[in-house]
Amino acid sequence: MGKMWNLWHGCHKKSEGCMHCYVYRRDAEFEKDSNIVHKTASFNLPVRHDRQGDWKVPPGTLMWTCFTSDFFIEEADAWRAEAWRMMRLRSDLHFYIVTKRPERIMQSLPDDWGEGYENVTIACTMENQRRTDERLPVFGALPIRHKAVICEPLLEAIDFRDGLGDWCQQVTVGGESGPEARVCNYDWVLDIRRQCVASGVPFHFKQTGAHFVKDGRLYNIPRPLQMKQAHRAGINTKP
Repeated sequence: MGKMWNLWHGCHKKSEGCMHCYVYRRDAEFEKDSNIVHKTASFNLPVRHDRQGDWKVPPGTLMWTCFTSDFFIEEADAWRAEAWRMMRLRSDLHFYIVTKRPERIMQSLPDDWGEGYENVTIACTMENQRRTDERLPVFGALPIRHKAVICEPLLEAIDFRDGLGDWCQQVTVGGESGPEARVCNYDWVLDIRRQCVASGVPFHFKQTGAHFVKDGRLYNIPRPLQMKQAHRAGINTKP
């Protein structure tokens, strides 16, 4: 499952997929302003030691990085160099970053990046056709060793227009959760799977979302079952 590393918190809604953001929903429960971006107490988590002098985060751990913000958000520009330094130091961990800001990646990379760090995956979110057309060409051209695409929450049918190329290592698809979740249609999921198979790209159906249409019928699926139902579909592929 890996370990969460939220080194800064707070974000600004960027596109349609952000409408019902879980960070905003959770912060609202505590009357926190989600637009305020700040470093967290977990900032240096990967480089902490225990009393025996060993790493608190053991080697081989998958680090889900910056899931209560965007790693490439402007307010974090002053902190990012230190974050990259920790990733370099902990080359025995794998860091998984998700962003809606591919246009800011190039200017935010460290000087020694080259074609990318072996222990870093960067995934770009594309939730509808508009954002796919906007982000896919930008993201696909970036020098990143491990790239992935995430269509979550999937809000409509998406055509990648044969743009996945040989750089995409996985496409992950999922519906939207939460009390105001928008509908996800199984036909959209299957069509993305078809495109992945045609392009030789691994496909992962992560979760159905709260409101899921299959064969013209709407299913209201409780949160604990959304991932299970997606897994039961048995449509994941690995070329």
